[in-house]
Amino acid sequence: MLKNIKPEDILFLDIETVPAVSSYDELDEPFRMHWEKKSSHFRNDDQSAGDVYDRAGIYAEFGKIICISAGFIREKDPFLFRLKSFY
Repeated sequence: MLKNIKPEDILFLDIETVPAVSSYDELDEPFRMHWEKKSSHFRNDDQSAGDVYDRAGIYAEFGKIICISAGFIREKDPFLFRLKSFY
């Protein structure tokens, strides 16, 4: 199936996210309780909710988008890749 797709027909997208606040301690109490519950599904028994807060950016409730980039291949010979970032 991928053999039939030409690279010039592909739109490349990348979205970069970060946690909404820089540390777990800066979360408001309702968000802190929500993060406790959410993070309990993927953290180890020896980890606290604050220990895994660096992963918060990938969850919509706790993250914010800082950059979206889009690119495409315009020509193959010579190779030309166009890229635009919004930040």
